[in-house]
Amino acid sequence: MLTELTISNFALIDQLEVNFSNGMTSITGETGAGKSILLGGLALALGKRADLSTLKDKSKKCFVDATFLISAYGLEDFFASVDLDYEAITTVRREIVPSGKSRAFINDTPVTLDVLQQLGYRLIDVHSQNQTMSLMQEDYQLEVLDALATNTKHLEEFTVLLCSYKEVTRKIDTLSAQKNALEEERDYNRFLLDELNSAPLTENRLEELENEIQELSSVEELEENLSKALQIIEEEQMGVAIQLNEVRASLQKVAAISDRFEQFSSRIESLRIELEDLTAELSNALEAVEANPARLEILNGQLQLLNDLLKKHHVQSMQELIERRDQLEQKVLQTENAEGNLQSHIEDQKKLITQLDTLSLKLSENRKKAIPVFTEQMVKILALLGMPDARFQLELIPVDTYLSHGKEKLNFAFSANQGSDFGTLKKVASGGELSRIMLSIKAILSQFKTLPTIIFDEIDTGVSGEVAYKIADIMDHMGKYMQVITITHLPQVAAKGAHHFKVFKETRDGSTFTQLKKLQQQERIEEVAQMLAGDDLSDTALQHAKELLN
Repeated sequence: MLTELTISNFALIDQLEVNFSNGMTSITGETGAGKSILLGGLALALGKRADLSTLKDKSKKCFVDATFLISAYGLEDFFASVDLDYEAITTVRREIVPSGKSRAFINDTPVTLDVLQQLGYRLIDVHSQNQTMSLMQEDYQLEVLDALATNTKHLEEFTVLLCSYKEVTRKIDTLSAQKNALEEERDYNRFLLDELNSAPLTENRLEELENEIQELSSVEELEENLSKALQIIEEEQMGVAIQLNEVRASLQKVAAISDRFEQFSSRIESLRIELEDLTAELSNALEAVEANPARLEILNGQLQLLNDLLKKHHVQSMQELIERRDQLEQKVLQTENAEGNLQSHIEDQKKLITQLDTLSLKLSENRKKAIPVFTEQMVKILALLGMPDARFQLELIPVDTYLSHGKEKLNFAFSANQGSDFGTLKKVASGGELSRIMLSIKAILSQFKTLPTIIFDEIDTGVSGEVAYKIADIMDHMGKYMQVITITHLPQVAAKGAHHFKVFKETRDGSTFTQLKKLQQQERIEEVAQMLAGDDLSDTALQHAKELLN
């Protein structure tokens, strides 16, 4: 609810301060007195583009402050979404400096014009004959129907589920793309991994292969030298074993003479034992040496394989090759995990689809029940507003995709006259008819949901007689549920206001200024009488004005 409005140095307004109350407020004044200027200043505070030409004094700053009581509007989430502190009493401010630059503030915090406009849309609904475009939009039409269908909580739940559904769908798309990319590499990675797994990958395998190959490639040389070594040791006349035995016998004799030489005998005995072991091992080694071309071929193949793998994977050592194998194992495992992860999200998506379908059905059922209630009320109100033959035809059309409001569209058709075909509002409704339809919708909505302050800007133009009384009654009824501000030329409407302001011009020091004054009871009687009869305030006009105000 708009509670205070301060305008400084804007158009014909030098300085204006006004307090507003709840209920219905009437604003009257002669044509050209500046009622549109008042709306222009408020629009500036709510995000309208700034124009340097609107400054009354080009050397001074222009500013507009508007204070709202917003505790009933449920705007906490909006304030959080734009990173602003929520305050139940919120002030918006717009400044234009002489250079032409403008600044916007919400509760003294600088904001962008876009944020100010978003908040303004939630605080003030300005309705005139030229501002009925929202009535033709399907989202707005469904919003109206959902208000009557008491779908608010269902829609909030649907919105949360739809966000989750879109998020999980996005993840599924991402995982599917990743899975497809991984699958394109999977066969090649699996081939590389199998190739590495089939190779003898141990850290020292290259050295082991090279040693064994060296042995198998030198069989003749090994046999020759091992045989020669054994022959030198075991030769009957001058072999190492024969000579060592002779040395051993001599030292035993020396040891028998003196204990001091016992150590020599012991040491030569150790040499003899070691020589016997060596001879036995040399003999075994000689027996083990044999030509094995098949084995040599296998080992050469393994060595070639390992060298090829080193080159293929651009690494220098067996350790790096083993690390490469481990990396491929992770990639292959990632492909398998991607499938499991994808399936998990698909299952989540199925659950969300079930929940969304259930809610969509509930929303649709409630709307179907609300349609006859809505059309009946609309027809009844429009009949009072001089459109006795108005008819509506609302049809819910199922769709296969999830929209922001469910799984259906609304076909909102209208006929103004008997025998006329139904058509969309845009095609078959005139401007005056659209204004009265919008007024009827707002009147119905005000009973079902908390609406922002609504300003009716001369939507009663061209209306007279009994219809004027009905429009006044409707606005007065709306004022019981919300703040209604109406700018009007009709005395019937002006008299219905719980509060009454008059816009007028005055001249001071050769300059013209627009002023706004709250009227007291006698002033209201005179203003309404003047609207009835002109400047000639006859007793009849004054009496009629009193009757209207009562």
